[in-house]
Amino acid sequence: MSEPLPEIVDGLPNLCGHEALIQAALQNSQEPLYLGQSGVDFERIESAFAIALHMHQPLIPAGGENLQSAEIISNLQYMMEHPGIGDNHNAPVFHWCYKRMGEFIPQLEHEGRQPRTGLDYSGTLLYGLRKMGLDDVFDALKRLAHDFPYAAEWLGTAWGHAVAPSTPVQDFRLNVRAWQHHFAAIFGLETLARVRGFSPPEMALPNHPDVAYEFVRTLRDCGYRWVLVQEHTVEQPETGHFPVHKHLPHRLVCRNCQGETAEIIAILKTQGSDTKLVAQMQPYYEAQGLTRQELAGRKVPPLVTQIADGENGGVMMNEFPPKYLEVVRACSGTRTPIVNVSEYLEYLFSLGITEHDLPVLQPRHQKLLWEHFQPGDGHERLAQVIERLRHQHHGFHMEGGSWTNDISWVRGYESLLKPMDEVSALFYEKVIEAGVPTSDPRYRNALFHLLVCQTSCFRYWGQGIWVDYGRELCRRAREILERDF
Repeated sequence: MSEPLPEIVDGLPNLCGHEALIQAALQNSQEPLYLGQSGVDFERIESAFAIALHMHQPLIPAGGENLQSAEIISNLQYMMEHPGIGDNHNAPVFHWCYKRMGEFIPQLEHEGRQPRTGLDYSGTLLYGLRKMGLDDVFDALKRLAHDFPYAAEWLGTAWGHAVAPSTPVQDFRLNVRAWQHHFAAIFGLETLARVRGFSPPEMALPNHPDVAYEFVRTLRDCGYRWVLVQEHTVEQPETGHFPVHKHLPHRLVCRNCQGETAEIIAILKTQGSDTKLVAQMQPYYEAQGLTRQELAGRKVPPLVTQIADGENGGVMMNEFPPKYLEVVRACSGTRTPIVNVSEYLEYLFSLGITEHDLPVLQPRHQKLLWEHFQPGDGHERLAQVIERLRHQHHGFHMEGGSWTNDISWVRGYESLLKPMDEVSALFYEKVIEAGVPTSDPRYRNALFHLLVCQTSCFRYWGQGIWVDYGRELCRRAREILERDF
């Protein structure tokens, strides 16, 4: 048993400085983990389904009246301190939502059922909860991590909830690494070694060739085996059409403008982003209508997969608990069980199926791009081709895709993206190029402020106080970089 990492260092979350320990833990996590403890008889089932709960709260400069001097606190804390504004009165329910799977899963296990859920918690949420003193959430989650690891599968994510298509690629890698550090400090290196899947913030998948390539390369370098993607953000390379067999795992292959490729297993999240799909356990009912499908010459059970906010909206707050309990009780031991993605993949691999047997997908709009651009033609030529195609083909863009097709994470956000990019460049110059050690307290402080200002929430609303929050956090990050380095 390795020595535990400190969760808080100099008042900040443990985001860096233990890279060798993290890498060693990930390198020791190659063997199957879930199938032996599963209890699901995969040989006799017809289909299966999986759900995941995404939990997030941003950190905002709102601990005081003056924006430029206000303490950085969790948005949940602000909600609790200002219950009369908007839907802030829901804050106590949100608090319960963050820990309630720690109640439901042990209860169902005690009944002899086979509960499952995926859990995706942003780093800003975890740090904010700890800073608020909500240790009961961690007690519940640690019980899941240590006593029911086969029932609750943790998914990795970006610490600051940064969206990959419009976050500098080197910073997205820092986000991914920081989450692993912080998670290991809370739950232990052994628990981190079990984290095989990645949940992109906002389900945002880059489709610019160079950004998509770096996105997948980051995930593979950080030890991830599979990534969750929205079905409408990917296409078949041969046809440019959406995937046909959306309930089977695929291989996401991303090629950059030089022709280098990076690939990872892709699990398709189907349909839209409506939380009702998970709150009302729709994947179960969809899976009941499916039978085994052919994959690499074998008949395998298809998997229906959905993810939704785990706390946001009336359906998740009120309808999900009784429906989850009802469905797990109904499906356990049947021919349509609830499973976790990694145990499902381990079953497929136990049949002799390999990653290279999986059908190939690529990010959306790339077929059209590759018809007009040859790898090796250079970055300038690529930019010219993208601009020409954007004018010639309605709907073509290289801004990535997310859970909804009507939101761009680039257009309309120039007033925030510009200071974000400037801070990113300054961090690279003052910290990375200067060779500042990751264990240096200055590095951790600068990294914390860089990642906090890249949170998607500041871009989502596009205007008003949230953009003000983002710009203020960028100002603080810049000030730290100019003052301390």
